[in-house]
Amino acid sequence: MKLLISALEPSANLHLKPIFARLGDAPRVGVFNREFGEPIVESKEFGAMGFIEAAGKIPLARRTLKSMVQAAKSCDLALLIDSPAFNIPLAKALKKELPKLKILYYVLPQVWAWKAKRIEVVQNVTDARAAILPFEKSWWKNCSYVGHPLMEEIERFKESVTNDEIYAFLPGSREGEIKRLFPVFKAAAKKLEGKKILVIPSHFDDQKIAEIYGDLGGFTITKEANAALLKAKFAFVCSGTATLETALIGTPFALAYRAKAFDFAIAKRFVKLPFVGLANLIFHYENRPPMHAELLQNECDADRLLQCAKEVRAQEFLTRSIELRHLLSGRETHIADLIRRLSA
Repeated sequence: MKLLISALEPSANLHLKPIFARLGDAPRVGVFNREFGEPIVESKEFGAMGFIEAAGKIPLARRTLKSMVQAAKSCDLALLIDSPAFNIPLAKALKKELPKLKILYYVLPQVWAWKAKRIEVVQNVTDARAAILPFEKSWWKNCSYVGHPLMEEIERFKESVTNDEIYAFLPGSREGEIKRLFPVFKAAAKKLEGKKILVIPSHFDDQKIAEIYGDLGGFTITKEANAALLKAKFAFVCSGTATLETALIGTPFALAYRAKAFDFAIAKRFVKLPFVGLANLIFHYENRPPMHAELLQNECDADRLLQCAKEVRAQEFLTRSIELRHLLSGRETHIADLIRRLSA
């Protein structure tokens, strides 16, 4: 069984770890981190955020897509993870050139947020679809619920409230979002007593860290997000998968998000959701109140972040966290077993 892998995002590469833990040394080719083998292109080459920044990656995406189709000729199955702007065109090209190749889409496009027309497109160019959120099955036909990968990736969850004055700061994994958000986090950190842990993406080297973050005086630096969150009394987290990770671990937090004004205006026009954070959305579809605060654009400033930390009810948050774990732990099958069945 040889796999074509398309894992452009840092989170997609995290999701690969439990898959390969079950599949062993299955041959693979495609876009992923070097820890999984020799890629056609490393995932970090696609690091971009927003409509304007992503436009600069178009030439790279076109070259990579052609290389992926060529590499797929020796593969048994294509595993496409998230990144619909790249993976949907890739699926179309694969189906056109290699109609017998099985294609599995994992971490499906968020059609419940916008671009619902993608449902028919994706279903026409894939052989199987794997949902990671319980409410997604109501949107997709012939879809398997495989549970959320974070339930396997997180090794330890909090079972009691943390009272030590320790704060975690997670300003994102992409350069653009970090440069916009970290100054706000830095201003908040200066007003906090206690230990302040800054989580930096694992693929950043020392030169990149200095270039993006600047002066890091006052912070303890780590690349281990889970360990930092387990220690922390409260966390300040950039919008994205990390917010769901924080919610599941059980660390009270505020979701923070700052985008370019143009990007935010477009998103606000087309995305009609009551919440940004995945934990809040999951509870929304369960007809439950939100779990954590969300501070977006101009609302995201140091004083409001600190107010969220001051007002949080830690024990109530932990109770909600345990409920969330139960919601995401159920599954129909494991993603690795689905891969095996499709490749047989």
